[in-house]
Amino acid sequence: MAAVPLQKPNNLVQSIERVATIFDVLAQSSQGISLKDLSAKVKLPKGTTHRLLASLAYYGYVRQTRETKSYHLGFRLIELGNCLLNQLDIRSQAKPFLTELAERIKETVHLVILDQYEALYIDKVESKEKPGGLQMVSQIGLRVPVHCSSVGKVLLAHISENEVDGIIRQKNLAHRTKNTITDPGILKAHLKMVRSQGFAIDDEENEEGIRCVGAPIFNQQGQVIAAISISGPTVRITKKLLHNLLKKEILKTAAAISRALGYQKTGP
Repeated sequence: MAAVPLQKPNNLVQSIERVATIFDVLAQSSQGISLKDLSAKVKLPKGTTHRLLASLAYYGYVRQTRETKSYHLGFRLIELGNCLLNQLDIRSQAKPFLTELAERIKETVHLVILDQYEALYIDKVESKEKPGGLQMVSQIGLRVPVHCSSVGKVLLAHISENEVDGIIRQKNLAHRTKNTITDPGILKAHLKMVRSQGFAIDDEENEEGIRCVGAPIFNQQGQVIAAISISGPTVRITKKLLHNLLKKEILKTAAAISRALGYQKTGP
């Protein structure tokens, strides 16, 4: 699956750009944000910001709390997000396989795609018999860096080196934990190994105390269009369990989903 270059169009509509910036700021303001602070962050006059917010609020894309007068994302966006998820055929195709895997291994399973140079969670399945201990903070719609997550590395391993270079330039290799790969040369060598063995491991590279194993999903044309992972705390997902059992489970489930999408593996 090729990463689409993020190139700013020459004819970008100014109002759309402003609204997109407002959405980004509101998304990062979990407790809401005042008109004054919002206008400062989006670098627009208060009057202009207020007019944009009023229009967005009318259509349900923004809401304002009556008590604090702070602004938040509107519930209309949830409806649109659900519509988008329903349009993702891979999500419906993969769901029964993810559910069966989560119940079998009693850990969290994710389905992820590459979007705007990041790994985007489009589904998450947890076992009904949730084990105790540290739990995952992941959620549908969350984005994680591609260089330090198992699913991200799987997706990176199946695009061209030029595209990988573009992602490194755009996003950099941010240091998340002491195990994060931050050297481009080391990352590229690591991606070759991931592509060769068919899976990737996140050994506390994105989150302290969390270990994951991911594998690619192929479509009928043999392109990698998504990745799935098994994730959980290191106290349960030991290195021994990961290598002796979980990597086999993730590869088996990824292959089953790929076959359901029409993929037919050729060669050994």
